[in-house]
Amino acid sequence: MYDHDLLIVGAGLAGLRCAVEAQKLGLKVAVITKVHPVRSHSNAAQGGINAPLTDRGDDWKGHALDTIKGSDYLADQDAVEIMSQEAGEAVLELERMGVIFSRGEDGKLGTRRFGGQKVARTFFVGAITGSALLHVLYEQSLKLGLQVYEEWFVTSLIKHEGAVRGVVALDLKTGELESITAKSVVIAAGGAGRVFEPSTNALICTGDGLSLAWNNGAGLMDMEMIQYHPTTLARTGILLSEAARGEGAYLLNSEGDRFMKKYAPDYMELASRDVVSRSEQTEINEGRGIDGNVLLDLRHLGKEFIETRLGYLQEVSVEFLGIDMSEKPVPIRPGMHYIMGGIKTDVNGETGVPGLYAAGECANVSVHGANRLGANSLLDTVVFGRRSAEKASEYVKSVPNSVIPTESYVKRDLELIKNIMDADGKYRVSEVRNTMATAMTKGIGVFRDQESMEYAKKIVDKTKIDYRDSIRIENKGKIYNTDLLFALELGNMIDCAESIVHGALTRKESRGAHFRTDIPGRNDEEWLKHTLVYKSSEGEIKIDTPDVTITEWEPIERVY
Repeated sequence: MYDHDLLIVGAGLAGLRCAVEAQKLGLKVAVITKVHPVRSHSNAAQGGINAPLTDRGDDWKGHALDTIKGSDYLADQDAVEIMSQEAGEAVLELERMGVIFSRGEDGKLGTRRFGGQKVARTFFVGAITGSALLHVLYEQSLKLGLQVYEEWFVTSLIKHEGAVRGVVALDLKTGELESITAKSVVIAAGGAGRVFEPSTNALICTGDGLSLAWNNGAGLMDMEMIQYHPTTLARTGILLSEAARGEGAYLLNSEGDRFMKKYAPDYMELASRDVVSRSEQTEINEGRGIDGNVLLDLRHLGKEFIETRLGYLQEVSVEFLGIDMSEKPVPIRPGMHYIMGGIKTDVNGETGVPGLYAAGECANVSVHGANRLGANSLLDTVVFGRRSAEKASEYVKSVPNSVIPTESYVKRDLELIKNIMDADGKYRVSEVRNTMATAMTKGIGVFRDQESMEYAKKIVDKTKIDYRDSIRIENKGKIYNTDLLFALELGNMIDCAESIVHGALTRKESRGAHFRTDIPGRNDEEWLKHTLVYKSSEGEIKIDTPDVTITEWEPIERVY
């Protein structure tokens, strides 16, 4: 029961697209996930998925250039070329699987325009695109006989004779710790948004996959590149999709001025996310905000249009703020949304650790660089989820059948859990977690400088000590012990925070989402480089700065 050819950690879009492909290739596949698959955070993606279709007069090179420009030239261009070239077929394949994309009056697949792009190449399902894709991929995987370890939490990887050969995991339903072996493991466990507070991310986004890879020799690349989404709902931090601006919404300050004409006169509200977020924050900081917000104005679009095309956003606005978008502007502010960085992989998901692959938000194949374009995240998951399955299947065929001794790995993790359960410190896990997360937002924010980043590092260092010496677990039971789960997640979040602050302090320039007020300029001569943070075999943190891959597009000044 607990042995497979391929084990996928995470059941969001990247994990399920990987699973579908691997099953089609004839592998014995399983997915392990700490929540039911359709509760994965891909469910929350709203606006759409990019694809340049030639029959629309679009071209993959146009999408690639927009992506590279949006990345502030930090994306590896060979990877972007692959994503753009394969995008059209990936979206059409999803449609053939059963995704009911929104259509125009001509009956063809509808598109909307997203930020950083002049072409309307974003395909969508209302404002629930991620949910629609996720449900269809889950149905497809079940049709193919996928085994799902549902509500299991991975505590560590099994690394046998230098290669990853499975996981140790906690069955949350029973409280039992088990080993699950596999010839190869793909990590597709999503992002680490809850390292920051507030965040648009679900509470499950705790960087578990990033931590697993980092503690087994994989490098984490460009972790300082944290995307702040321009439109999160006041007071709640709930995401209001870029689809609103894609359909024509305005951004206003307290004076009623469409201020984006000052910061991005050509693209206006549809400049890249980092540019719009900084513009909003500047308006707020300079006193032209409203209670720490600016306004998202959709009134000119009309009630029928809003409820037809953006119904979910209208529901959220009415439910949480009592505001009908057709009658009043909605207060919004920038909010932490996505990590461009992640586990360093090549274009086939390989991490450099034998047997270990990664795909999705937790991976960094380097198609997003210093700033991800809206609607490229879903594209990333399906293109590289499929490619990682193909490469892992090749690797699996080279691995002989053998019995992996797992007792020592299980014993080690049992001891870890016992230490957490026995802890009786002065802080609840939630207190320690919140202190670190709010410090990360303060220190690694829309704007940052040496002092703020050093402050964040100081709090992360203290959190490591508090986590070891001063937390307590009040629930001593075995079944669905969320106290224990939150403690295990906090350990993973600390690893992610540590990699983020080290990456941020290393980069001595401003580029994309990493905007330093003390070094406001981009420096291609010295910093057209990635940051790569990894742990040595002795546990010491090391940092490299590999070059960015340039193929066709030389870096130029990025203006919108």
